[in-house]
Amino acid sequence: MGRVGAGGAARAVAPLLLLLLLLARPPPAAAGDSKKSEAGLVSEHFSQAPQKLSFYSWYGSTRLFHFRVPPDTVLLRWLLHVSQSGPSCTDVEITVHFRYGAPPVINPLGTSFPDNTLSQASFHIRALLSTMLLGNTSVNISHPAPGDWFVVAHLPPSSQKIEVKGSVPTCAYFFQPDMLAMRVVEVSILEPDVPLPQTLLSHASYLKIFVPDYTQELRLDLQGCVSSVSPGCPVRLTVGASTLPRNFQKVLSCTGLTPSCYLLLSSPPWSRWLQVTVENLAGPHVSVVFNAEAAFTVCRPWSVTFHRLMQNNPNQSHDTSVGRLSQSPAHWELGRSGGSAPSCLLNYPVMREDTDVVSVHFQPLNGAFVMVHANIPSVMRLRLDTGMDSGGSLVISLRANQTEITNGTSVAACLNAGSPFLSFNTSLNCTTAFFQGHSMFLSASSHTANLIIPYPETDNWYLSLQLVCPESSEECEQAVARVETILYLVPCLNDCGPYGQCLLLRRYGYLYAGCSCKAGWRGWSCTDNSTAQTVAQQRAAALLLTLSNLMFLAPIAVSLHRSFLVEASVYFYTMFFSTFYHACDQPGEAVLCILSYDTLQYCDFLGSGASTWVTILCMARLKTILKQVLFVLGTLVIAMSLQMDRRGIWNLMGPCLFAFVIMASMWMYRCGHRRQCYPTSWQRWVFYLLPGISMASVGIAIYTSMMTSENYYYTHSIWHMLLAGSAAFLLPPPEEPAEPWACLHKFPCHYQICRNDRDELYTVT
Repeated sequence: MGRVGAGGAARAVAPLLLLLLLLARPPPAAAGDSKKSEAGLVSEHFSQAPQKLSFYSWYGSTRLFHFRVPPDTVLLRWLLHVSQSGPSCTDVEITVHFRYGAPPVINPLGTSFPDNTLSQASFHIRALLSTMLLGNTSVNISHPAPGDWFVVAHLPPSSQKIEVKGSVPTCAYFFQPDMLAMRVVEVSILEPDVPLPQTLLSHASYLKIFVPDYTQELRLDLQGCVSSVSPGCPVRLTVGASTLPRNFQKVLSCTGLTPSCYLLLSSPPWSRWLQVTVENLAGPHVSVVFNAEAAFTVCRPWSVTFHRLMQNNPNQSHDTSVGRLSQSPAHWELGRSGGSAPSCLLNYPVMREDTDVVSVHFQPLNGAFVMVHANIPSVMRLRLDTGMDSGGSLVISLRANQTEITNGTSVAACLNAGSPFLSFNTSLNCTTAFFQGHSMFLSASSHTANLIIPYPETDNWYLSLQLVCPESSEECEQAVARVETILYLVPCLNDCGPYGQCLLLRRYGYLYAGCSCKAGWRGWSCTDNSTAQTVAQQRAAALLLTLSNLMFLAPIAVSLHRSFLVEASVYFYTMFFSTFYHACDQPGEAVLCILSYDTLQYCDFLGSGASTWVTILCMARLKTILKQVLFVLGTLVIAMSLQMDRRGIWNLMGPCLFAFVIMASMWMYRCGHRRQCYPTSWQRWVFYLLPGISMASVGIAIYTSMMTSENYYYTHSIWHMLLAGSAAFLLPPPEEPAEPWACLHKFPCHYQICRNDRDELYTVT
């Protein structure tokens, strides 16, 4: 417990330590002297309440932390705190994952993902508990992207052992990340086609430029760059923000002798401020003067409106559609006055329909079909920028008519975040300025394509499609293909399948989903069957867990034979609900639920506790009225304790130990009163009590220390049989000699003829 106090003290001084660490190595500030640079930086501290770590078994056993990084942040530092509580703590390894825009997609168990699922390794660190207790574990990120950042922590994979809560001492590990953001205040705004004079000394210069929609290219120029001591332009240009797990920042070193250099960015992120950092490479006392200028290459989208699509009925022939939309790109304009920018994309408006929590359906306004051409990409925008859409799975499904894709043609599709991919004529790598897109292809041999993105980043996503023609094919240039698009966001893919359960998780106001698998199935969507049980094994497990409860017929028969009606009723209750609870607890094929799962589980636990309670009290041989009162009161206490904590062992063992004390007291009283051992018969001890106590002891040992996820179906079945068998052996004989099955004679089921035995007196006259 002393270490808990130390961990709390460490968290108390964490903000001060974090601030000192950052001030010890301050990031570059705006141009100017040191006083000006220090005044141009502000620090902001963020923290969240610590959470108890768990050993990893599925995504719900991780602990999620959600932060928002403010704009214009130049340095981000996480200081990771860990504390422990408990007598049996070990030096375990703690894994911490980081990701921008969405929760990290992790795979500690090394399981397989569903087909067509995009999975990439997350950025993570591993550290021992002893190292993190020292308080010097931190993660630094320069120029982080503003917005949502997620931190996930967990312990190593669990041992699959089923431990009864409270049976063994445990250790609690607590994790808390603190975040400090150093934000620059003096940021110069770079306007398009307007030179911005800058002077660099020992610190960097911070610029930013807003990228509007439909920007095709961005050119950043440094002109008139002159150093005070050396020729050339000793400047390093860094464009963009850092993201994890992958970083797409662009870095340009202008170390040549020419006084100018430039950086060309294709498809920069739309509707976003772009960070630009210019650093002096000449030395701490050398000044560099230059002019920064930005130029956009924009295009006009050809917006396929609902009215135009109504005129362009899909039921019309392909020649009619081509005649309307196969003009050269130079003539595809918005139809508004002014400007001569060519059309670079065919914009299909998309309707977003929210159907449930983390459930969105995207529907193009023209239906499900999109016209795809060879000389201009068709683009759809999927708005996943609400901040609540990153906790599910984005599913993209494309289908094309096989007869429309012939002669070696194919349809290429790219899915990108931030901005669409538009350069199909030069490359098919789906790479934009700051994002590596995901490609899909439709051809005559493969007319369907699917893509699944778990936990998509919070952003506007763009789906671009274009017809790719073979070389020297003039017919393909005028061709058009209809592609059916199915676009939606779901909490779990296929609802985790038949061997999993989709659970909605929450961290404060943020919601995300995960799959909890059963029957040995594993993986992100419970599709990995490498350790799965077969259908025969599932049926065998269901039969063992349910039919093993028939062993309770033995104590029921003994109770009825000895006129213990209440005890027989409790044993029947336990047998009934335990049978149907385990029939409902099975995954996949062998499952039967007559009531809700929670109700059946509660009744099963209540029956187990009540059976133990009435058996021990019956062995105490109390007076009938006192025994009945204790039966009712004990059952009510057990019901209350199960409602408080269903899996706590002492909430169930407490009443049973109290019953054992009552039984031991009554036996000791009878020993003293009769001045001989009780029970008095050695046959009772040898043939009944010792076998019953042995069966109960073995059953408790199996229940508390031998059950695992793999052997549960037969160890728990043995527990059923031992519990029922011990009850049959431990039930005492009746105190007063009585005819066997005497209780059954009290409920006659036949008619009786009443006879009057009185003698009648006759008067003789």
